[in-house]
Amino acid sequence: MVALRSSWKGYLRVSLVSCPVRLYPAASGADRISFHNLVPETMSRINMVAIDPTTGKQVPRDQLVKGYEFEKGRYVIIGDEELEQLQIESNRVIDVSTFVDDTEVDPLYLDAPYWLAPDGKMAQETFRVLVEGMRREKKAGIGRLVLSSRERPVLLSPRGKGLMIRTLRAPEEVRREEPYFEDIEDGALDASAVKLAQQIVEQKSGPFDPKLFTDNYQAALAELVKAKIKGEKIVTTEVAAPAPVVDLMAALKKSLETIKPPASSKPSRAREEAEEKKAAPKKAQAKKDQTAAPKAKARRAG
Repeated sequence: MVALRSSWKGYLRVSLVSCPVRLYPAASGADRISFHNLVPETMSRINMVAIDPTTGKQVPRDQLVKGYEFEKGRYVIIGDEELEQLQIESNRVIDVSTFVDDTEVDPLYLDAPYWLAPDGKMAQETFRVLVEGMRREKKAGIGRLVLSSRERPVLLSPRGKGLMIRTLRAPEEVRREEPYFEDIEDGALDASAVKLAQQIVEQKSGPFDPKLFTDNYQAALAELVKAKIKGEKIVTTEVAAPAPVVDLMAALKKSLETIKPPASSKPSRAREEAEEKKAAPKKAQAKKDQTAAPKAKARRAG
């Protein structure tokens, strides 16, 4: 097995129980196409260099220092060794302070995902017991963790044999929806139109499958790069804007006519109701037969 590189290691602690753990990024952008800046005449790749705006001279990166501007033009310098000495508990310990229902956490606060696994064989039993306790109680833990020079609140949820950690955005980082939706009108809607919209949603419903969510732009970009390498002519198609809806009811009805429900989708409510209606007489007769049987048996016995 290839050794996986962790981005953080420390301890997971719940009350007085703790064990060493390692954190691994759960998302990757390694396959994403990226570009470099080149000089057209020489095709040389541009290197980003630090230039002193006062002298116009280049400054080696190892000579740069970190400074915080506390007043206009005035800075306090913070050295790397001072940052290394700045230790708080969440640098090394994920202390789970409370447990919540995972469904209670507003998705608006969820950020980057990570995997958390035990660090070494000695940690496995403790880790597994904690994970199983959370799984049986159907709870997620809230803790804190220092990542990229920031202390982040994190949500720990059982996933497979281990834990999924999702960093949480702080309240001040989140923009609430009200200002963006305040121009949306209130008031009653056409019940028939809403019913048709429900049917469209129902017919297009299916199981969640992340394999279907490919990045079409990256795919098109890859084709463009491939064509350029081969020296082929680039053919593009213009994407037309959707036609404006003039008659909402007509658009809804036409949508229903053209939609093919997913193969694995559940039967529609309308179909279920029709099947129940069709089966009702048979069920009623069966119930009648079950009721009549004991009576007939009693008469024969008498």
